[in-house]
Amino acid sequence: MAGTDAGLTAPALTGIRRLSALDTVRARIALAVELGLLAPGERLPHNAEIAKALDVGEITVRRALVSLCEDGVLDRRRGRTGGTLVATEPATGRVREIAAYTGATAEVGALIDHRLALECGLAHLAALRRPAAAVAELRDLVERMDAAAGWAEFHDLDARFHLAVARASGVPSTERYGEALRDLYRFFLPYPIDYLRGSNREHRDLVRAVENSDPVAAVEVTCLHVEALRHTMLTRPPR
Repeated sequence: MAGTDAGLTAPALTGIRRLSALDTVRARIALAVELGLLAPGERLPHNAEIAKALDVGEITVRRALVSLCEDGVLDRRRGRTGGTLVATEPATGRVREIAAYTGATAEVGALIDHRLALECGLAHLAALRRPAAAVAELRDLVERMDAAAGWAEFHDLDARFHLAVARASGVPSTERYGEALRDLYRFFLPYPIDYLRGSNREHRDLVRAVENSDPVAAVEVTCLHVEALRHTMLTRPPR
């Protein structure tokens, strides 16, 4: 049993854990710009939304955005139509902290394995037990993700959705799964909202499987949803 438990323990995130909170925000936003996930001229969400999505404080976000403006990655404009936007011709290669993310392929792969092993079991149990209140909550979260205005709002709802599936399993403690999710979310980048809404179709399919008490379908859609991360995390997603 000790060996099995060790195999389900998330790997240490040595690379990105060496970064300060400020540097993680700088790296994640700059990498999203370099990959074209945030387009030139695109307005960023309010600082509070970014802080919530990236799990840092608002002061950290504000300092990171100011520094990215100084680096030429972002641009700050005043007035009613202003705000913080991606520069028209954003500078590249200025944010060295990006390397901690682009060099983390092996760590991300191990985290995806860890999440897959846990989440498939939780989805299976959620479909078997099918608590009515949980199904209603999951349906509501899917509808709210479809209506989300941007990546920051969507990311918060996505996290709530997956934790709700875990609770629906009836497993007394899902703390290990929550940790696995948080560790993987450390690598989350601001993806285009249209792409995120596309991924929400899999959430909807999972709710349908739970509602129909179909554990096989629940596991199949969960595998598809999590495995897709191998092709999209830290990259421009396929069109």
